[in-house]
Amino acid sequence: MHSIWQTESAGIPENRKEFEHRADVIVIGAGLAGVLTGWFLKQKGLRPLLIEAGEPGCGQTGNTTAKVTCQHGAGLDHLIRTVGLSRAGQYVQANAWAVREYENLIREKRILCDWKQAASCLYTTVDSLRLEREQKAANRLGLSVYLSDRTELPFPVTGALYLKKQGMFSPLKFLDALARELDIMCHTAVLGVEENTVFTERGEFFAEHIVMADHFPFRIRPGYYFMRLYQQRSYVLALRKVQEMEAMYLEAEPNGLSFRAFPGGILFGGCGHRAGKIPEENPYTVLRRKANRFWGACREEAHWSAQDCMTMDGLPYIGRFSSRYANQYVATGFGKWGMTNSMVAARLISDAVTGEENPWKEAFSPQRFTPRASLPGLIRQTAVSAKNIALRLFEMPQETADTIPKGKGGIIVYRGQKAGAYKDEQGNLYTVSVRCPHLGCELQWNPADRTWDCPCHGSRFDFQGNRIENPAQTDITLSCTCSADD
Repeated sequence: MHSIWQTESAGIPENRKEFEHRADVIVIGAGLAGVLTGWFLKQKGLRPLLIEAGEPGCGQTGNTTAKVTCQHGAGLDHLIRTVGLSRAGQYVQANAWAVREYENLIREKRILCDWKQAASCLYTTVDSLRLEREQKAANRLGLSVYLSDRTELPFPVTGALYLKKQGMFSPLKFLDALARELDIMCHTAVLGVEENTVFTERGEFFAEHIVMADHFPFRIRPGYYFMRLYQQRSYVLALRKVQEMEAMYLEAEPNGLSFRAFPGGILFGGCGHRAGKIPEENPYTVLRRKANRFWGACREEAHWSAQDCMTMDGLPYIGRFSSRYANQYVATGFGKWGMTNSMVAARLISDAVTGEENPWKEAFSPQRFTPRASLPGLIRQTAVSAKNIALRLFEMPQETADTIPKGKGGIIVYRGQKAGAYKDEQGNLYTVSVRCPHLGCELQWNPADRTWDCPCHGSRFDFQGNRIENPAQTDITLSCTCSADD
């Protein structure tokens, strides 16, 4: 399953040159956050080297809906109450700057990425009281929003909160334009980081500063980000033969529906859930049923899923990786708003590397202390991890290879041990270790994407055991591939 951005992107030519093993800054990850950070650093006169396990933009950047807005769901009222007016204000100011910076950069560099200025809209089909609270919170934070009851949506709403002059674009076309100007070592997995050294499959690389922009930090300590982050999945359909829309829409309720135009169609998304917590009904089936109800005989061009890192207090972690290392930085926890937060990360980290003061660093600091906002999430995260480690230790499944239907997967007893199994339509059986190599949680089968997902920290693997999502750094063991004739 490829997103429409991936099918239309030409990518960047593979750079086969031998890279110097010493740079001013090493950036781990060449998604939008990594590429923008590298580009900002280069503009400041530094020599960055980006190291990417796959290809630029192959992760979340290629799977986003690419809304460029500082209206980040219905959370501003909650943010003010939990982290305070000052930090909430810094967060909004930074993301509002990011929207303007995208537009300026695209214009100045004449980047052909289908940029379109558009209004962003939060809507509800239930009580509009929540939107009224959001309006008051947004106004306190300097955002000029207004309430209406009119939208372009194919159903009635009880309220709609609009913010004008936001934007949308093709993220990979934008990323490709900047990536061509940078040194990016692709298809190179990072194995570890110590002090000023990055260990990779292609040897050791050295830099005065190291930036970890690889989605979910793979290092367990220091920082302990696995205790402070969880991952959330969402699903998207690219539809044609549907009503055109000018604005971008997001339902105000948790895990609500999302709408935005792309050239010739609509991206229709939703059905979010915690990674590894498998929904009862296939999310693509749910979205297709809703699409047919909204538009009738629409045509599906593509479907895909995305995965986002969520922090306990709702603010990203951007800045010093830990208090122990002054030269290591992290950018993670963008909470489904990776477009603007990637731009913010690039400025925050490039300012920190060059010693420039930044007015927003307090709100984004990974060392911040927000017990009122973070404690409930930390308790839930600890409980989920403990539960899934216990599953691996104490529960044995009832199913065997014979009971798995064709086209299905699940946890079985195989040769006397617990294993993950998937049986394709021809009856071929693929069995893998069900233990996540990150911290040992038990993986769950995701039938919508045919993947093995970790409910603790969000690592994902395909049915053959190949790693798709970090923080796991390695594949899971493929125990057996048995043909239907075996």
